Parts: sequence; C-alpha cells; structure tokens
Amino acid sequence: MENQLPTSDTNFVGSLIPQRFPFVMVHELTEYSENHLVSGFEIKDDAIFIQDGIFQASGLIEHQAQSVALHTGYKYYLLGKDAPTGYIGAIKSFEAETLPKTGDRLVSEVTILNEVMGVTLVDIVTKLNGAIIAKSQMKTAVK
Repeated sequence: MENQLPTSDTNFVGSLIPQRFPFVMVHELTEYSENHLVSGFEIKDDAIFIQDGIFQASGLIEHQAQSVALHTGYKYYLLGKDAPTGYIGAIKSFEAETLPKTGDRLVSEVTILNEVMGVTLVDIVTKLNGAIIAKSQMKTAVK
C-alpha cells in the first residue's frame, strides 16, 4: 500500500506516537509505505535537547526513533488499531555531521530493513536543507 499524504496536522501526527509535549520530535508525515516513511520536524525554541540554540545529538536520535514510531503508528492507524508503545532496542550506528539550530526543519527518511516478532531494524537518514546531517541504524521493539 502506497500513500502520499503530506500532512502537517500536528494533532493527527501526535496521535500516532506515544510521546507528548514537550517530548514530541516529529510534526509532519510526508510519505508512507510498508517499508518507508518520510517525517519532518521543525525545531522550536521550546524543544528539549536544545543547548545554546543548538539541537543536540540526543535530540537527533530521539527524532529518528520517533520517526520509526510514526511509521508504526500510521500502520496501526490504517488497520484501525491503537498503536503500541515502542522502545529503542539498540542503536547499531549513529553519525551526526552537523547539529541543527532552532528554526531549522529536519526531514528524516526511514527505511525498514527487517521486521520480525515486534523487532524492527531500520536505516534512518536525516537531512537539513537537502543535505544529510545524520545517519543511523537502530532496532526498535514494540511492547
């Protein structure tokens, strides 16, 4: 199933993940398919993980993990079910080339590599203004 959805309805996007303000690090769902998702996040002054106007690497990791949760949440939404709570099981790799600032808009692309018994292996690439600023591979698990 392939859907083109650009939606920046923050209430709808927020309903698809278990996190709540001020811990929400995704605001937009741009593309979705069974093995792919593109999310967006505009870094505001009230975001946590901000230090001296810079969004820290821990925030990038959380944004990427929430992008994976958004994929799961939207999949469950399409099935008419409530999304399960998920956790970062392991971070195999993470590289940050640049740390973004408040006011920047992140775009992350999630590629599902494997999903078995509630454990999902994903590659995530985060871009700022079209340039890759962070990459990771992680495993997430649902409760």
